[in-house]
Amino acid sequence: MSKILYINGSIKGDMSVSKKVAKKIAAKLGGDVTERDASALTPIDGAWLGAAYTPAENRTAEQKAALATSDALIAELKSADAVIIGTGVYNFGITGPLKTWFDLICRVGETFRYTEAGPEGLVPAKKVYVAYASGGVPAGSSYDLATPYIRQVLGFVGVTDVTVIAAEGVAMGEEAALARADEQIARL
Repeated sequence: MSKILYINGSIKGDMSVSKKVAKKIAAKLGGDVTERDASALTPIDGAWLGAAYTPAENRTAEQKAALATSDALIAELKSADAVIIGTGVYNFGITGPLKTWFDLICRVGETFRYTEAGPEGLVPAKKVYVAYASGGVPAGSSYDLATPYIRQVLGFVGVTDVTVIAAEGVAMGEEAALARADEQIARL
């Protein structure tokens, strides 16, 4: 059975359209789903950054504790066969909680490294599905800063196979937006 990691980046709880889309993607894929609610994560700070850039063998107990959640998130990401990332679009970009998840999984020596040829991702290749919901910003449009950001960060850590399933135009009718997303899911 495949292991699916679902990152819930929504800030709307059960009212989230991206969560509804993500759950439908997970049902279509089948497998064992682990859900990570990004809104429960604590943003990085200076102490975290200092710990992340301290060689592992030199970290204090406090630094190891500061990185514990990051370590767990990275392990989840690396061990997943597929990932579903759910996000609504707010002010053209991703949610704050989803940005926190990305900050926590981007760690030098863990998910990427610098080489003479440039950065190299260290996360094993896997398929990522983005459950994208917006009031009126079409995915891939010049107003959409969310999907290019997600693709950029995932590519930086080595994951480039990304498919966006979009429920666009929720502000003009949630049911119609979900129906359009359902059509995309059916083609998976």
